[in-house]
Amino acid sequence: MGAAVEALERIRMRSVLGIDAAWTQKNPSGIALAMETASGWRLVEVCSSWEEFLGRKLGAFSAAGPKATEILKACDVRLGRAVDLIAVDMPLSQLPITGRRASDDAVSRQYGSRKCPTHSPSALRPGAVSASLVQAFGSCGYRLRTTPPVQSGLIEVYPHPALVELAGAPERLKYKCGKVRTYWPEKSPEERLKCLRYEWSEIVRMLDDVFVGGVDSKLPQMGDEMTGSTRKAFEDALDAIVCAWVGICVLAGTAKAYGDDASAIWIPVNRARSPGAEAPSL
Repeated sequence: MGAAVEALERIRMRSVLGIDAAWTQKNPSGIALAMETASGWRLVEVCSSWEEFLGRKLGAFSAAGPKATEILKACDVRLGRAVDLIAVDMPLSQLPITGRRASDDAVSRQYGSRKCPTHSPSALRPGAVSASLVQAFGSCGYRLRTTPPVQSGLIEVYPHPALVELAGAPERLKYKCGKVRTYWPEKSPEERLKCLRYEWSEIVRMLDDVFVGGVDSKLPQMGDEMTGSTRKAFEDALDAIVCAWVGICVLAGTAKAYGDDASAIWIPVNRARSPGAEAPSL
């Protein structure tokens, strides 16, 4: 009996680091750290940048790129143990990235009709940024994983199709702050912000079902006073939480790997939940 309880406790202490990684070193990357408990998964911390996660001033760290050892040490401090799985929203590969990969084509075939094709990576973007991330975390014991089962390591994820599956939606959700004019061209700036905040609140509502204690308290407030930079910071933090959720699905065996041995994009299977209420009329 004692061994069984001990094994159960080890399972409950699994953890995932979600990273909404920027494709260039000059831009911030959102961070979400989640841990499994006796009650379920809960968010330990959510930040809009590496700098914030490491307790540094914005801009003091991004030019040097992420340092895996520092990030993992910060996770150790928060968790009291090493993190198990790192889920990153960025093209990652065992081989140098020079163009579209088998994983990009597989996801685009599956989700292109739902407006979730992948962006085309290149040797320049993310190029060296991706290669250094894979190498750095790999040297710390987190090798890139492309086939199931997965209980530890490094994986590539993609929030757009993940959210489509979470919501049971027919196409990608309209939650990117830089595309509000494209989403709602006929609306005023104030109306666009209202629609964007509604989309964000719906995603938060769905993620509240995933994490014990919810996610709202870990995110900045969605007030009318939000600036362009604070909206982007909110979006980066939200994407990082989605990355962490996909990592949880991978650990649970409820995600599919699209790709080959060199690279794979992990996407959760459909949760068969309803899309939610209609958007507000303006």
